[in-house]
Amino acid sequence: MEKHVFGDFVPENLRYLILGSFPVKQAVKTSSFYDEGYDFFYSIKRNQFWPILEKIYGRELKTKQAKQQLLSDLGIAMADIILKCERTRASNLDANLANFVYNTKGIKKILRGNQIEKVFFTSRFVEQKFRQVFKKIIENFPKIELITLPSPSPRYVLITKEQKIKEYQRLLPILN
Repeated sequence: MEKHVFGDFVPENLRYLILGSFPVKQAVKTSSFYDEGYDFFYSIKRNQFWPILEKIYGRELKTKQAKQQLLSDLGIAMADIILKCERTRASNLDANLANFVYNTKGIKKILRGNQIEKVFFTSRFVEQKFRQVFKKIIENFPKIELITLPSPSPRYVLITKEQKIKEYQRLLPILN
């Protein structure tokens, strides 16, 4: 079983939550795939998440500190729905994750302790798992809007990176 290596990022004055699935194998220090540059959510070089946000918000997001500052400025927390799991293959695909232990405690704490307006999912997989596992919490917070972003994975090619940028810009909060 691999355990989540980042925990939840929860700045003050939250209004939004971005949920992903589970960190890639490059984040695991004991893995032969370990990459020390992967020190925060979506920091693997091929992932388009931070380059998309750089375009939208006009900030360079090369460091963990810069990424966390942008999220803090926007009132966005980040977490993953899976706390522990196994990989069935040496792959980062969600389809190759098994035997989940969900991040129930962390996500409930974020939702209960803050005035969350919107939860953004980084894939349909995450949305589906959230709706299954957190059904009760969804019922307890009916005003929270649930939104699925286009996957920032370079494998998601149904739309171009430019189209992803436009969708993220349309859906994510504006920087004041």
